[in-house]
Amino acid sequence: MKKFIHIDMDCFYAAVEMRDNPSLANVPMAIGGRSHRGVLSTANYIAREYGVRSAMSNYKAKQLCPQLVIVPGRMQVYKETSQQIRAIFAKYTDLIEPLSLDEAYLDVTECRICQGSATLIAQQIRAEIYHKTGLTASAGIAPIKFLAKIASDENKPNGQCVITPAQVDEFIDSLPLKKIPGVGKVTHEKLLACGLIHGKDVKALSLNEMANRFGKFGRVLWRRCQGIDERGVETERVRKSVGVETTFEKDIKDLEQLKAILCEKLIPELTKRSAAYRAEREFTKLGVKVKFYDFTQTTKECQFNDIDPDILCTLLEQAVARHGSKPVRLVGVQIGLGEAPSNQVQMGLFN
Repeated sequence: MKKFIHIDMDCFYAAVEMRDNPSLANVPMAIGGRSHRGVLSTANYIAREYGVRSAMSNYKAKQLCPQLVIVPGRMQVYKETSQQIRAIFAKYTDLIEPLSLDEAYLDVTECRICQGSATLIAQQIRAEIYHKTGLTASAGIAPIKFLAKIASDENKPNGQCVITPAQVDEFIDSLPLKKIPGVGKVTHEKLLACGLIHGKDVKALSLNEMANRFGKFGRVLWRRCQGIDERGVETERVRKSVGVETTFEKDIKDLEQLKAILCEKLIPELTKRSAAYRAEREFTKLGVKVKFYDFTQTTKECQFNDIDPDILCTLLEQAVARHGSKPVRLVGVQIGLGEAPSNQVQMGLFN
């Protein structure tokens, strides 16, 4: 039986800022750009009580919480702190799958520390993280990978939740489907329309019924609700794309101005960022992302093996036209990467 731990730092970026500047500890605060059109990357728990969330515009956040303190991010500090946390993980297992700077899966099945108790290992890791960094972490422990991630959110902040093998069926039966990784807003609405609310509702259907209603993801969801997840910890994560985007100080409606920004700012930066992969990886597709003034967004992609300004401009035109040429607040471009050589992997995000 596998033993998975999912460690998730508590409001990581904000927690680092509060640690380094104690005057922020008892006020609503968030990390974001200085402009009112910036977007928040995270917020502390005080701010969240006002409805402030990550990916929210500074303007909207200030409407919800006028006293909100927004500070600029310090990515280098977050990376250095993340490396400290990764070093702690490595004391317990080599099987580490970082998902971002502030969360990771650990497979501690073979770990003999704490007499092999995953529960005690998680407690010890969290205590050591606090001792070394002054930050709190939450943890989920389960014999199934996706359940460990769900469990880590059950007792946040600074807590942990254990799902033993004997508790798996009961936990899944009462589990709201919207908590299962991969179930987004649209999928959740479709599930509700079919009267599917909890894990037991999906479990009662056949695999073919779920596949017919929801396609490939229906099969995945059915297996999750049966407690089936054979995925292990992936210690080597390969980059599949390279991208760059920018948010404008003011909404832009003029297509030619958008094209100029794309050609003069975004494409040079994309070329620079993708240069390290050109020698070893094939470029497979080009894509453009457009976010409009009302926060609706769309993407347009095509198969192509190089960074071509003309093609990207055409994709931009098509993406903007999809929404009736509404004012645009953000434009992004990306290039897809083909299969990596067997000896080339992307370093984990903690590295």
